[in-house]
Amino acid sequence: MSDHIKLLISNKKATYDFFIRDTFEAGISLVGTEVKSLRGGRANLQDAFCRIKDGEIWLQQAHISPYEMENHFNHEPLRPRKLLLKKTEIRKITKAVEQKGNTLIPLRWYLKGRNIKIEIGVATGKKLHDKRDTIADKDAKRQLERIKKGDNE
Repeated sequence: MSDHIKLLISNKKATYDFFIRDTFEAGISLVGTEVKSLRGGRANLQDAFCRIKDGEIWLQQAHISPYEMENHFNHEPLRPRKLLLKKTEIRKITKAVEQKGNTLIPLRWYLKGRNIKIEIGVATGKKLHDKRDTIADKDAKRQLERIKKGDNE
């Protein structure tokens, strides 16, 4: 079995709003129609976050659109989903999140082989001036790429 990775959904706003301190790969408990919708790219991680409850990590507010071909046994789009991690990883994440200012956010969903995985990150929120720095860095990189290509008109 190969470990070929195919990106399904990415949370682009996460890197804009947060400094990512550490990342973890987790499995996720899904039902059949959720898997079909995810494979079709019909999901959103923008408002999603992770919560630690009773020694388990749950994904909250992640929207997976109902599968269009199914109407009788479809899933609830915003239901909480359990993340599948080892106990040592959960302890490490819990310890990191308990520090002041840290939070746990989903970064991307992807296929690894035949399994759907989610990458979660321990993050710290950015201040307004940090976001301005991020925008300035992106503009500088874009300008540098234009100069390299020779399109600086």
